[in-house]
Parts: sequence; structure tokens; C-alpha cells
Amino acid sequence: MMPGLRLLPWTTPDGKPCYLDPDTAYPGPLSQLADSVEVMQLGSAEEVLAGGRAVLADSAAGERALRFALTRAAESLEDVLRIAASRGQRIDAADGEGDP
Repeated sequence: MMPGLRLLPWTTPDGKPCYLDPDTAYPGPLSQLADSVEVMQLGSAEEVLAGGRAVLADSAAGERALRFALTRAAESLEDVLRIAASRGQRIDAADGEGDP
């Protein structure tokens, strides 16, 4: 990845990361959309966590329920890790890391 690029909270159809060269003076519409998507993904992750905990607490939950909960948890974890990486890279850039 080139320094200064923002890792977006989505991938291409074949799973490759998407990047944006943001305008540092004013966040453009794509940056604002990415911010909104991150908020939605984090909210979804909270719901998935609550649902997963409910399934785990239900001793009668079957394999299908457990598989569904684990699949959603894996999807949410992937989103959250991408958000963390993106935000971490932006913090590093703001702090001047990587500068000679």
C-alpha cells in the first residue's frame, strides 16, 4: 500500500482491498461514505456479538444455529479488523510515522 492511502471498509468483488487517496483538507463524499459504512459495520458487529452470545448460552442450540452464528461472527470480525487496520494506518500517518 502506498503511504497516505485510506483502506476502505469494503473489498472488490474478488476480495481485494480498496483504497482511497483522501483529500486531507476536506473529507470528500467517498470518505464520508466510508465513515458511514464503518459505523454500520461496527453496529452490526455488536448485534452479531449479542446474537452469538445468545446462541452459545442456549444449550439446546443445534449445529445449524451454531454454524450461522459463527459464520456471522467471522464476517463481522473481518470487517472490524479491516476498520482497525484502516484507522491504525491513518493514525500512523497523522503522527508522521514512516517519514524519513
